[in-house]
Amino acid sequence: IINNYLDATQGGAVDKASPSCMHFRDSKRKVDYVLAYHYRKRLAQHPPSVASPEATHRFAALALVLNGGTEKGRADRLQQDGGQHVPQERLGPPGVEVIELSPLDALEEEKRLQREEYERNLLEAGLEIEKDSENKSQGLSFVRIHAPWQVLSREAELLKIKMPTKKMYEITEEGGILKTLNEIWCKLTEPLQPQVPQQENTNMKSLSYPFSREKIYLYNIKDKDTFFDNATRSRIVHEILKRTTTKARNSMGIGTLIANNVYDAAYPLHDGEYEGQNDDMNERKLLYREWARYGAFYKFQPIDLIRKYFGEKIGLYFAWLGLYTEFLIPSSVIGIIVFLYGCITMESDIPSKEMCDQRNTFTMCPLCDKFCDYWNLSSACATARASHLFDNPATVFFSIFMALWATMFLEQWKRLQMRLSYFWDLTGLEEEELFFPLFQEHPRPEYETKLLQKKLKNKIIKPENSNEFSNVCYFACVLSQDEKEKLTWSDRMPGYAANFGLILFMIMLTFSAVFGVIVYRITTAAALSFSTNETTRSNVRVTVTATAVIINLVVILILDEIYGAIAKWLTEIEVPKTEKNFEERLILKAFLLKFVNSYAPIFYVAFFKGRFVGRPGHYVYLFEGYRMEECAPGGCLMELCIQLSIIMLGKQLIQNNLFEIGIPKLKKLFRKLKDERTEPKEMDTNQSKDPQQWGLDYTLEPFTGLTPEYMEMIIQFGFVTLFVASFPLAPVFALLNNIIEVRLDAKKFVTELRRPDTVRAKDIGIWYNILSGIGKLSVIINAFVIAVTSDFIPRLMYQYAYSQNGTMHGFINHTLSYFNVSHLKAGTQPENSPFAQDVLFCRFKDYREPPWSQNQYEFSKQYWAVLSARLAFVILFQNLVMFLSVLVDWMIPDIPKDISEQIKKEKSVLVDFFLKEEHEKLKLIESFIAHDKKKRKNGTKGERIRAASFCQFNRSQEGSVASFSSQHTEV
Repeated sequence: IINNYLDATQGGAVDKASPSCMHFRDSKRKVDYVLAYHYRKRLAQHPPSVASPEATHRFAALALVLNGGTEKGRADRLQQDGGQHVPQERLGPPGVEVIELSPLDALEEEKRLQREEYERNLLEAGLEIEKDSENKSQGLSFVRIHAPWQVLSREAELLKIKMPTKKMYEITEEGGILKTLNEIWCKLTEPLQPQVPQQENTNMKSLSYPFSREKIYLYNIKDKDTFFDNATRSRIVHEILKRTTTKARNSMGIGTLIANNVYDAAYPLHDGEYEGQNDDMNERKLLYREWARYGAFYKFQPIDLIRKYFGEKIGLYFAWLGLYTEFLIPSSVIGIIVFLYGCITMESDIPSKEMCDQRNTFTMCPLCDKFCDYWNLSSACATARASHLFDNPATVFFSIFMALWATMFLEQWKRLQMRLSYFWDLTGLEEEELFFPLFQEHPRPEYETKLLQKKLKNKIIKPENSNEFSNVCYFACVLSQDEKEKLTWSDRMPGYAANFGLILFMIMLTFSAVFGVIVYRITTAAALSFSTNETTRSNVRVTVTATAVIINLVVILILDEIYGAIAKWLTEIEVPKTEKNFEERLILKAFLLKFVNSYAPIFYVAFFKGRFVGRPGHYVYLFEGYRMEECAPGGCLMELCIQLSIIMLGKQLIQNNLFEIGIPKLKKLFRKLKDERTEPKEMDTNQSKDPQQWGLDYTLEPFTGLTPEYMEMIIQFGFVTLFVASFPLAPVFALLNNIIEVRLDAKKFVTELRRPDTVRAKDIGIWYNILSGIGKLSVIINAFVIAVTSDFIPRLMYQYAYSQNGTMHGFINHTLSYFNVSHLKAGTQPENSPFAQDVLFCRFKDYREPPWSQNQYEFSKQYWAVLSARLAFVILFQNLVMFLSVLVDWMIPDIPKDISEQIKKEKSVLVDFFLKEEHEKLKLIESFIAHDKKKRKNGTKGERIRAASFCQFNRSQEGSVASFSSQHTEV
């Protein structure tokens, strides 16, 4: 071990025994972080003219001439010689060998120098490093990093990481009936609880305080190696890696080096294997056994252990997903009840009975020109009966319930989020990020590169010496110069213009895809109508609807993948400064594109299909001879239900499950085959018989963020809330999917992904705003679905305004208008119709004046009355539900009362604890001074000065206590 650096090539320093999978070769120092890179040894040979025994010595000095060029000194000498040719052996000083490198070797040499400089800077920061030997011509190598106690304590103080102190205080629980109900619930759900280690006394909580080396006596440090857990250790090392710089290419940390392919990956280690024969239990294996298996689907999630292992950001995601899945249970029960109500009342529904009655001979107008005949309304009996399952008065109640459900879900999440923030010590995170520069995010490598290009263009680059400042001072300088040197609107204008144009183009592409499916439906329906097969002609609507929905699903799945990649590229060309800004902009773009892509076909069926058909004798034609498609005789609600259910189930089964399972496995197989193909078959003396943890983790898929996980759940939330009036069973299918989704995501995080860096987060960020927006939009959409798409308003108007006896008898006849078949345009009459001579009037669904009226075929008074009622219902429904939502929001406080009291109590306990500790320190100092005076009564002047210094220290301590107390009072 030299300067905290252990090289595997130093045989004397390396133990020949197999190293531990989580430690250095000495089996003592824990591996906190791993850097992986591919190396390739130089292929260039020595020029014959300079070959000599001395030059071939291992330690011979080398002057590298990259890509046929030389260093600056050689260029200067060439210029002084007037550009005359200088022989190669005379380029360097005596004893120095000159080797000319190919472009590939030059690039590899540059990477090697950057790695060496970066690792030296890591050593200067106090980290300890162990490297594999590069004993093959090319291959994969690992750099293992360990953070000693001095580094951990220093960085924990800089990052203000809250750590538990010796002080424990009691958590006061709510009494009364709530406590009783909670105890009963805990007993009932005891078999569902995961078997993970928990605190012995759940009523006690450790008082946490930002780590301070000066107050190290306050913390309960039993073992310095285990005081900081693995997640905290890796977080500290990651912060050092991010701010450690190199001179080459103005590298600003590990992110830039990975972007420049100097390193392939940087990741913390998993806690060993998740399954195996050994009895050693670690947190990863515990998570797999109690959480990340499909066999544990009935158990609650161990949220605290998830947070401890993966960090607060991922812990909040799974807490949110668990709460969302729990809230789907009551909505699923109500949805099933609404569906059963439709099944029970189907036989007693008067409009359906009238439509199915063979005695009611409603002769309907042809559905297409020339080739379609007149038909009887009773032939659409099955469609009408099926429509009643979802088009009944119970769906109105269910829509109101789901709007309130969305509000209650968001309110309950805010309460749970606050509770988790208290127990996870995140309550002061906002102030820390706002007032402390070290908590501000580091700029992204792409932003730094763009800024560097701008500086070079403006010729304001000055030579810098990175050794003059420490890492902390360096970032202070960057923050102080942030206002002067940053990318402006003019720098980003090309990116913004490209974003606007491409997003608009992709939205138009989605609409074009929907229009293409509409054209397919119209042309296919017309083509099938020409068929001579009676069965084909009778099933035209079913065939066209089913195939069109499947085409829609395939187009949505393909465009979803394309839009995800394009949204990421568009965000990159915007050059956001920090990862947080990048993530928020990416989320907004991806959500906008995927929202439009997923719901455009559904919006068309709900609000546009059948609205622009025209009437017999004056139809609207899309192309010459192709009429706009109409809704089924029972209305468009049944078709909307089919469209919604197939798209929702298809996305969940194919995209959310099959893609999530299959694609990572294919990527892992491809990476393995690529490594086997590129690496030569050579013996690696450094490789042990048993695979090491860092090698196993490298083969896993890198963690790319939570955006895909949130996105699929947000889109599903839209399916559950936006069109729930047309499909009450949507919460049921969402619940069944999420039961699998929780375990699928858990298994992916535990077994298939590299361990993510722990990230502190106080909430779920912009996703909450999107959820809130969808909840408000669902009220408006469901109001229009009930008022416009369903027959709820026409039925209500008929029963209370037009029915003679206040019942629904005669409703079908009331909604059908008359048309004189002699008014059909020439060439559109049915050909070879057996009913042509008997039919004088045909019926069509609309509110229009009869042919014997003065204003024949104009909209009737009933049409305008129903339209007014529809708009009135939308306004009434929207305002009523919004009022109830605001009322629920007001009644449920965002912060639980017990948590609010505990936060106040924690502050008070913190002040008392510090005052007590400082008072004991003062007592100790005073006793020492008294003992010193008593021992040396005849003290010299120097001793009196020493006593005075102690008194001065005493007063300074009292002042520090007073200042702490006043500062806490201000907070």
